[in-house]
Amino acid sequence: MNDQRPDVAPLFTSLFHRRPQWLAAAPGRVNIIGEHVDYCAGIVLPMAIDRATSIAAATRDPGSGPPTARIHAVLKNETVEIPLVARGEPRPGGWAAYAAGVLAGFRERGVEVPAFDAVVDSTVPLGGGLSSSASLEVALAVVVAALAEHPIPPLDLTLLCQRAEHEFAGVPCGIMDQAAVALAEADHLLLLDCRSLKIEHVPFAAADLCVVIADSTVRHSLGDGDYARRRADCDRAAELLGVAALRDAGLDQVEAGRRRLGETGFRRARHVVTEIVRTRAAAAAIAAGRWGEVGTLMAGSHASLRDDFEVSCRELDLLVELAVAQPGVIGSRMTGGGFGGCTVSIVETARVPEVTAAVARGYERATGRRCPMFSSRPAGGAAAWRAT
Repeated sequence: MNDQRPDVAPLFTSLFHRRPQWLAAAPGRVNIIGEHVDYCAGIVLPMAIDRATSIAAATRDPGSGPPTARIHAVLKNETVEIPLVARGEPRPGGWAAYAAGVLAGFRERGVEVPAFDAVVDSTVPLGGGLSSSASLEVALAVVVAALAEHPIPPLDLTLLCQRAEHEFAGVPCGIMDQAAVALAEADHLLLLDCRSLKIEHVPFAAADLCVVIADSTVRHSLGDGDYARRRADCDRAAELLGVAALRDAGLDQVEAGRRRLGETGFRRARHVVTEIVRTRAAAAAIAAGRWGEVGTLMAGSHASLRDDFEVSCRELDLLVELAVAQPGVIGSRMTGGGFGGCTVSIVETARVPEVTAAVARGYERATGRRCPMFSSRPAGGAAAWRAT
């Protein structure tokens, strides 16, 4: 459970033949409970993890042409050059779309970003539902703010990064991922009201417990349409119920509107309204140390995501079943957008080695897949600092 931030300063010097001026890091995140409700104006309870995206950067002379950002991604072994002034060129794809979206956000705010070079590396598993994209967006945003000498309030920075994901990556995500990455506090969970953006830091006070993340290695892309279809289902259900967002509906109202909603709309809406109730209850139970109640709520969340929202898969269900069968496991559920990715379990720290060994063994026996696993305490949010 040690901090797992890549050391990018030597990489920057090796590639660009000078020392970086600024370093930045932004964590990944897991959601303890409150899945697929952020874009319904709901309540979520994520935490930052000790895996992170790190960036080293320095300004450079733009030369004779317009200023650009030259960014090298270690994991992709790829360098892209992104204009810092508006142009009519096609937008980049892949990981560079997130970077281009962040830079466009600064431009829209009227911030003059100097030409710069950067190296980015990450220990956040890609496509695993741990917010690798939000980690990249926020890390880049905080280092660009430093290079431009233009501080941005954390909440504004969060919204800038969310917009980058909407407009450049084509993922209509809620605010949870960027908020958790930017605003988390060590040893706390982040209770976020996605409508008012009110934040409460919930102490994760049990020193003998940690969070275990298990990677199914089934990969997904939230830009491939499934995520957008779930959001459209929720928007349609809210419209049929006559509410601004499903957060405003109650279970009685959803059940009364079952025929009007249709079976799919009914199940989507039922997940959202019950998940918001579970999230509020889990935050209170964690704060009070009622861990048995937390486990029950996590089980209900996973069942709802599997059956009503239909975003789980055989591998995620298996990981949850294997985890809850182990002594020392408080609760387990899928986390993230779904369709693959990771599960999150609250586990007695002393039992982590035997729990992870048993789960990995059972998973490989049943699926033929390896299951990377790691444990984390709640970590702090994004930060930038001068390179020394």
